[in-house]
Amino acid sequence: MTDIDTSFDTLAQRYIAAWNETDPAARRAAVAELYAEDARYTDPMVDAQGREAIAATIGAVQQQFPGFRFRLAGPVDAHHDQARFSWELGPADAAEAPVVGFDVAVRDDAGRLTSVLGFLDRVPG
Repeated sequence: MTDIDTSFDTLAQRYIAAWNETDPAARRAAVAELYAEDARYTDPMVDAQGREAIAATIGAVQQQFPGFRFRLAGPVDAHHDQARFSWELGPADAAEAPVVGFDVAVRDDAGRLTSVLGFLDRVPG
């Protein structure tokens, strides 16, 4: 087993990279490495339990917003085993993203995400 940096800054970057991964097999592998087996992702539109459901949710968001990319929108604020970070979703070259939100993530002792609670601040109408 390799040593993986599990600092919240790195976890947030890996998290965003997983949401941007368009190859289904690579996305499943990224989710398996990043999330605990029984992890849960919840936002106003979905409640995904387990790695397969989380990977499928990411794929569904990519289908809903083809060509859009996630990016971190500021620093990661963390303490104990939880963190919050803001993100944006939009075209790679857009100055202002049409979708903006923030997530609260909790990690386990192994550094894997066990729970992510997503909040949407701006969504196109």
